[in-house]
Amino acid sequence: MHPEVRQDKPGRCPKCGMALVDESTYQAKPVIADKGLGQITWRSYIPLAVIGMLLLLSTLAVSVHQYLLGSFLPANAISYFMAGFFIVFAGFKLMDLKGFAEGYSTYDLLAGRWFRYGYVYPFIELGFGMAMLAGIVNPSLLWAELIVMLFSGIGVAIKLAKGEKFQCACLGTFLKVPLTKITLIEDFGMALLALALLLIG
Repeated sequence: MHPEVRQDKPGRCPKCGMALVDESTYQAKPVIADKGLGQITWRSYIPLAVIGMLLLLSTLAVSVHQYLLGSFLPANAISYFMAGFFIVFAGFKLMDLKGFAEGYSTYDLLAGRWFRYGYVYPFIELGFGMAMLAGIVNPSLLWAELIVMLFSGIGVAIKLAKGEKFQCACLGTFLKVPLTKITLIEDFGMALLALALLLIG
């Protein structure tokens, strides 16, 4: 990521926190690294689209059930969607926590300065999701979600404004999603949903 950073022993880049690699290994595979980030097509977004649709369908199914029971509330539908979002996305990150932390540190403002935040963030998302699933949707939780997601989105917005291409770590390291405006919509979208619940409540 920062080729000017060099040292004669294993370690991490002081600028982004990613693990340093052997120079001979890095030079041997430049095409693979470039290919993953350079060729962005609609297929690049299939994993994110599938996950989003499953979350929407699950929310719809629960909402229909509540409607038939006469207990449907729009706020409940929003909270169920948010709970599923946080839990699923946290799960992908936790499958390779180290890899996520390295990728997240390349664009998140806090993780770029404090690398360990990348290890903490998936548990924050998981906590948000579990709390909402348990019906704990109070102003304190919603404000925390609003602040965390807004802050995460700012880091993405800065990278986009600079025209830099980075690998999105929102789905961990198993599913490669380009860091584009979709990621920005994802972060700010969740912040807007938290704000909507605050206004409704």
